[in-house]
Amino acid sequence: MESKKTRNIIISIVVILVVICLCVGLVTIGGVGVALVWPFSRASETAVPTQITETAPGATEERDAIPSDQSEAMGLIEQEVSQLRGLNASSPVARTLISETELEAIVREDFFADYTDEESQQDAWVLSVMGLLPPDFDLKEFYNLLYSEQIAGFYDDEAAAMYVVQGGEFGGSEKMTYAHEYTHVLQDQNYGLDEGLGLNDEACLEDSEKCAAVQALIEGDATLSEIEWVQTYATLRDIQDIVDSYDSYESPILDSAPAYMVADLGFPYDSGYVFVEALFNAGGFEAVDEAYRNLPVSTEQILHPERYPGDVPVAVILPDLTDLLDSGWYLYDQNVMGEWYTYLILNRGHDAAFQLPDEQAKTAAEGWGGDAYAFYLNSETDDVIFVMDTVWDTTQDAGEFANTFIEYASQRWDPGATSSVRSWTGVDGTVVFWQDDDRTVWVIAPTFEMGAAILAEVK
Repeated sequence: MESKKTRNIIISIVVILVVICLCVGLVTIGGVGVALVWPFSRASETAVPTQITETAPGATEERDAIPSDQSEAMGLIEQEVSQLRGLNASSPVARTLISETELEAIVREDFFADYTDEESQQDAWVLSVMGLLPPDFDLKEFYNLLYSEQIAGFYDDEAAAMYVVQGGEFGGSEKMTYAHEYTHVLQDQNYGLDEGLGLNDEACLEDSEKCAAVQALIEGDATLSEIEWVQTYATLRDIQDIVDSYDSYESPILDSAPAYMVADLGFPYDSGYVFVEALFNAGGFEAVDEAYRNLPVSTEQILHPERYPGDVPVAVILPDLTDLLDSGWYLYDQNVMGEWYTYLILNRGHDAAFQLPDEQAKTAAEGWGGDAYAFYLNSETDDVIFVMDTVWDTTQDAGEFANTFIEYASQRWDPGATSSVRSWTGVDGTVVFWQDDDRTVWVIAPTFEMGAAILAEVK
């Protein structure tokens, strides 16, 4: 439930983010076992076959030529990744070096150019109602700073070009990042990131849960591919460079990021990797390729690979509340929260006072079967209405979530007046919660009367 516009930007360009320290286990090269833990290290170079020179959006026309040895190394990695992954490229891809200054310009002038201050404020407003951000958080500026710091490189499927942040030598961490990015090229040329896999604004706004699952597939695939490349082709010097890059890496913006954001940025990489690794262990890259023909449809399937592909979410339909509300209200966002964001709400709130323990939050979210949520905003009063209707796998799962939610709510809000439903009050308004059999409904509204009316409409 991340900012709609931002999530689609991320997907449409398929970036690599230095978002999390991901342990990939023991890598054995030349008889030496090295435990690799890395944060998708900043890439130093990208290349363009000298005959193809692309200019990145927002970048200057003049740029240094790619040294021939680096260009040859990139070409070799492309061949190696293609062989490891079992996918062939249908055409060469443009490779371009960009500086950190150019990257910052791209982030501000291209990635977030159409993301207005008003949209950013509204997104932060909505996320604060979910307890994930403080209400005065400057979301747009933070994204600009975070992405300028964290992007190691990205593949732009619209331009069919790769961009990697320019640094010093083309060492092990840069090679590893290039192997990851080139996997995206192969995915696009073989399966079509936009039309084939549905990683576009329209499809992601229609079903953000499926979009998150598909993004986890492609990033998990690329992560596994780079790991396979390291295990097969990296030299001892490359390995040492990766370790050194991790040891010296600093990320002050990411370190200051809200807890939910750190986890959500890492989700496609770490959870996606675990999902793809499970497919790979069962049937090699052939099984991974089959997942592109039978796409995962929920974060539940990503979090629990054994539930793919059979455990399909239950479709939940929310009624249109506009007739129930005054004229100042309008529907701002409606989609699926999913198991992942249900967990984030319980565990990764911006205030530690209402962050539930990790295992408790995971267990409460695990019985998720399907949901629908909606946000309504009031253009006259700046009030927010939130409603989330969830169907759980069993009545026991619903009860488990209800008990956990009551604990969460009691830590976040003050008890409401005694009534036939659970309620609390806080700066966000009145919170109403209801459970019956395998369903739960959560409503936030300006007043108890309005919350109760909405609950009656949804029930």
